[in-house]
Amino acid sequence: MCVPAILLYSGPCLAQESTSLAVYPAYPVKSIRIIVASSPGAADDFFARAIANVLENFYRQRVVIDNRSGAGGLIGNMVLSRANADGYTLGMVGVTRIITELVREEPPYRALADIAGVAHVASITNVLVVTRAMQVSTTREFVKYARGHIGELNYASLGIGSASHIAGEIFTRALHADAMHVPFRNVSDTFVELVLGRVHYAVFTLPAVLGSVRDGRVRALAVMTPRRSPTLPGVPAVAEVGLPEAQFDSWSGIVVPRGTPRRVVEQLHGDIVRGLRQVTLRELFLRQGAESTPESTPDSFMRLMQEEYLRFRALIRNGGIRPE
Repeated sequence: MCVPAILLYSGPCLAQESTSLAVYPAYPVKSIRIIVASSPGAADDFFARAIANVLENFYRQRVVIDNRSGAGGLIGNMVLSRANADGYTLGMVGVTRIITELVREEPPYRALADIAGVAHVASITNVLVVTRAMQVSTTREFVKYARGHIGELNYASLGIGSASHIAGEIFTRALHADAMHVPFRNVSDTFVELVLGRVHYAVFTLPAVLGSVRDGRVRALAVMTPRRSPTLPGVPAVAEVGLPEAQFDSWSGIVVPRGTPRRVVEQLHGDIVRGLRQVTLRELFLRQGAESTPESTPDSFMRLMQEEYLRFRALIRNGGIRPE
């Protein structure tokens, strides 16, 4: 058995897979779907649509985005784990794939043992956004307000165990304040409540919040990275405002169900990387607050996810984060 006890990736398994040309004479010969465990408008959805466009141009086959949101990513991730390993089902995954497994006592899928990496697509900035109903203009003002209103604030996420839940929890702990977690099913509902002032703050990926920040519906106070984002140069990094422990980076990448032929994985990887190296795609990502990562390989992406698995497992166990 090549899957370790903690259900992480073990490199030799994928490398040993092979499929005869008689079974796969060409690829692709029909449409491909990309499962996204979030709603339209979320960061993974944005990246999936960008990659779908790349593959459609290369293959002249339709690439369908299959949004399976709900339960903090549980539904989509479970569908991906159970999909056929024939190269015609891909998944755009991020840290939520790992976190959603780790916060459950008996998870219905294995975050890494069920998949094989194809390509690390993007590194993504997270942003602290607050409702404009709060009379705060800076992170320092917000921290002062939060510490003066213990137990009165709440923060939004895209579901229990989602990346935005963990990011919001990390930020709330860094505040040394108390706030209630309010999970939502999709981004649009979250922003309705932020605009109305019934939700006070959230930590979301920059692609998911950029439109609402630019049109003034919500206020961006800080990016959760060591340095400022070129997309929002006027917004300080959390380290600048005295909260370095609130840093939280995200990533997104393409994976396939475990057992997908290596030849198909390598073809997909090569074609996705070709797309990521295009200037137009790189600039599109930058405008959304993300950086493309064409230097990845299938194996290096699996190693990144394994490192993230161990990091989040420790964080979740130490913090006692569980489904509510």
